[in-house]
Amino acid sequence: MRPWIPYPAAFLFMWAAWPGDAGAQSLRGGLGAMEAQNRRARDYDYTFLTSPSHVRRFVNLGLLVELKGNRDYRLDDEVSFPFARPEVRTFIERLGGQYRAACGEQLVVTSLTRPLNRQPRNSSSLSVHPTGMAVDLRRSTKRACRRWMEEVLLHLEGIGTVEATYERRPPHYHVAVYTREYAQYVASLQAAGRVAAEGDGPVESRAAAAHAHGASSAAVVRYRVRSGDTLWAIARAYGTTVSVIKSTNSLGSSRIYTGQLLEVPVSSR
Repeated sequence: MRPWIPYPAAFLFMWAAWPGDAGAQSLRGGLGAMEAQNRRARDYDYTFLTSPSHVRRFVNLGLLVELKGNRDYRLDDEVSFPFARPEVRTFIERLGGQYRAACGEQLVVTSLTRPLNRQPRNSSSLSVHPTGMAVDLRRSTKRACRRWMEEVLLHLEGIGTVEATYERRPPHYHVAVYTREYAQYVASLQAAGRVAAEGDGPVESRAAAAHAHGASSAAVVRYRVRSGDTLWAIARAYGTTVSVIKSTNSLGSSRIYTGQLLEVPVSSR
């Protein structure tokens, strides 16, 4: 059965342009990635928690916050310590809302904070899970959802707000959230009054995120054109028309180019 994705026409258009799983071969991780995450944790002067009591102490101090799940994301039964840095919770809640809007399924968190004495035997000594700045996310069985997730993670990694790795046993994404940089990124979006997805992802993911964040009929999304985009596909995804986009951007024709920044009115449908 084909996975449910909103805005099917626009999505099918983008799908045809992507051979294979988008970004799957780029989320490789490795020793260098682990070292980078560990260095960042030490730059933040984060404590590597040693035991469950140590975790509870940080929760009581407000340095870690609880994640309870909602309609957009849930915690797997394997999560023994449902706590993380506040910025990680923000990351999960934002990503969860966008993911559910794009894929029609909940985001599943499989691991959060793990104290050193509760780390798996095969875990790296460089792991930042004991600091509360990491989260593991289950990899969807739906090909389209994997593509969406991998493009979003690659974008966030590209702008320096996370370090993400696809791990195969079991299939999941390990994400170290660079908390200071991510908080600044979210603040910049809010300060600009933007309704946006987690970066300049494909047209359907940005449109889904705009609706997930409650865009009104007067809201405008800043959309950066990607290779293969057409005004028709963009208009279809955001519930508007080609003529409205042309008028809003003073376009004399329907011709657009890669990298062009458009202002797209978002329908509240």
